[in-house]
Amino acid sequence: MPRYLIERTFPDGLNLPMNDIGATALGGIIMRNAEKGVTWVQSFVSPDKSKSFCIYDSPSPEAIRSTAQKNSLPVDKITEVRVLDPYFYR
Repeated sequence: MPRYLIERTFPDGLNLPMNDIGATALGGIIMRNAEKGVTWVQSFVSPDKSKSFCIYDSPSPEAIRSTAQKNSLPVDKITEVRVLDPYFYR
């Protein structure tokens, strides 16, 4: 399955509580993603929480856009990526 890097901008910052409410919200995202065969692998957030960079496995960029819309998440850019492991060459 193709892997993608999704760049998102949160003008007011990404506000996700570190409690049961946040866990429930993330669980909903995972569930809605699964409906389209999209798997959220990992995310990185800028220190000011205005940008996120997310790794997803997905059948297509369109599936990512569709699930992002269902999850009320912005999408600035989707780039197909592959792993480059620096230890592979040793």
